[in-house]
Amino acid sequence: MKQITSSQNPYIKSLLKLQEKAKERKSRGLFIIEGLREILLALKTNYTFETVLFCSDLIQQKEVERILNTSLELIEISKEVYEKLAYRNSTEGIIAVAQVKSFSINEINFKNKQPLILIAEGLEKPGNVGALLRTADAANVDAVFIANPKSDLYNSNIIRSSVGCVFTNQIAVGSSEEIINFLKEKNIAIYAATLQNSNEYHLEDYTKPTAIVVGTEATGLTSFWRDKATQNINIPMQGKIDSMNVSVAAAIVVFEAKRQRDFK
Repeated sequence: MKQITSSQNPYIKSLLKLQEKAKERKSRGLFIIEGLREILLALKTNYTFETVLFCSDLIQQKEVERILNTSLELIEISKEVYEKLAYRNSTEGIIAVAQVKSFSINEINFKNKQPLILIAEGLEKPGNVGALLRTADAANVDAVFIANPKSDLYNSNIIRSSVGCVFTNQIAVGSSEEIINFLKEKNIAIYAATLQNSNEYHLEDYTKPTAIVVGTEATGLTSFWRDKATQNINIPMQGKIDSMNVSVAAAIVVFEAKRQRDFK
């Protein structure tokens, strides 16, 4: 089995580039997964792995082979190399290199005849994207669409903050126009979370095919979504501020939709 003990090793340097640069991930079609939970979720959802690296100071080869139960190529790395690669320091000493998947809207497949979709437009902060994906997984929505993305979904911070839900959700990425055309073709009602010309969210019927759309906390949804929506909706605020974290707002509306559907 191959062993790497120096952080100056060319392969390790190439992995650091994958971590740091979206352009590198896109050109090579690879990304880094750190942490046992995230790796297991990716394997369960049929991601193809190129390599698994493990630090024997933290986890033994036999344990890696037992947990992963696969014939993946393993590389043993020193603690120095692991600490260089690790995005956070509590990930059990295991890191994987996996192949990216397409997030094409054309690959979306609804098993539910009345799909519930969560859409986010132009989110910039990886932490918000990750939290939104956790909300989507918790509610078991049929798909998540990211419109006009500002962050690469294989960004290590998104994988971390989503606790691997970037792997568990059915996701599509595209322009707002592409996504709206798709929704119109499928006769999916669009509910845009915005203050302008809106009704209170709990007054709407989400039992039919439904897309719930949220935007950034700073500027909200663009007029493109507000104008194309079936109905604009708002969450009545009872305090001093007029907005809340985007993932919290999404969770409130999505779980109201799930309540109306008897959590099916």
